[in-house]
Amino acid sequence: MQPVQPFPTPARDARPQGQEQPADVVCVGETMAVLAPPDSRPLAEQSALSLGIGGAESNVACGLAGLGHRAAWVSRLGDDPFGRRILAELGARGVDVSAVETDPQRPTGVYFKDPGPGHTRTHYYRRGSAATGMGPELARWPALRRARIVHLSGVAAALSDSCARLLDALLSQRDGGRRGPVVSFDVNHRPALWRAAGTDAAQALLPLARAADIVFVGRDEAEALWGTAHPDDIADLLAPAPCVVVKDAEHGATSYTEGVRTFVPSLPTKVVEPVGAGDAFAAGYLAGVLEHRDERARLRLGHLTATAALRTRDDVPVLPPRSETDAFLTLDDDAWTATAP
Repeated sequence: MQPVQPFPTPARDARPQGQEQPADVVCVGETMAVLAPPDSRPLAEQSALSLGIGGAESNVACGLAGLGHRAAWVSRLGDDPFGRRILAELGARGVDVSAVETDPQRPTGVYFKDPGPGHTRTHYYRRGSAATGMGPELARWPALRRARIVHLSGVAAALSDSCARLLDALLSQRDGGRRGPVVSFDVNHRPALWRAAGTDAAQALLPLARAADIVFVGRDEAEALWGTAHPDDIADLLAPAPCVVVKDAEHGATSYTEGVRTFVPSLPTKVVEPVGAGDAFAAGYLAGVLEHRDERARLRLGHLTATAALRTRDDVPVLPPRSETDAFLTLDDDAWTATAP
């Protein structure tokens, strides 16, 4: 089967020998310090917390780097220990952070994880953070135009007016038929952020999703935002986006590319914590795009990386080796649905 190509793959720049190659994917958005309990007891009962990092877009960058692709993350951080921790950890995971700006006036955002029966709540302290100062001028960064894919999410759109203008600028660069990066957009609806911003999330997120080349959205998100619950109807709603991927938790994911519908069921697995699974799925799917795999393999790679995230409390999981994931991509449909990695 030939790979489904719902959009042209941007050509790489012809670069002088010895000069650093551009990133395959550039992810743009906020990353915060994460304070989390070491076990499943609620936050109020804890006497010690562990320090980590987390952010939708940098999670995707880490996932792509872990799958062997060149990934960069663009954002702003405070000139503080949390910002330095984020830079060090992303760099250690193989993510290019050379374009990250340091803001001497604004702090790095922080959030806390609060485990509970069946779910984990998150408490954010990000108002006025350094990342909220990002604006459309960042869209002129040359590496963004040289990347094969630029990945964005609805989280950044809710941070501030200037961040929303940045996403508008990045999405508008693909207009007019010019060759440029494929733009990937994860709806990533965060109701509390939009309530704090005083903005209608449904109205704000719909045009952003429609303007992208690849859109990721949860079936439950689409129902909450736009009252549209069936994957076929969601794909129709988000047209003319060339590729729409509808995720439906433990049931599976359906992609729509140029009128072709492909469904792949999720893998059975024990869920430790769902935080970060959607980002991991996006990383796996985009890796499949970069590798020119067909739609079934792209969705399977998304499920494999999401499964790794579901089995850990960390926002960014340790991914299995490619020899293992690639073996799962070759299974027949019956073997796939009966097997847990």
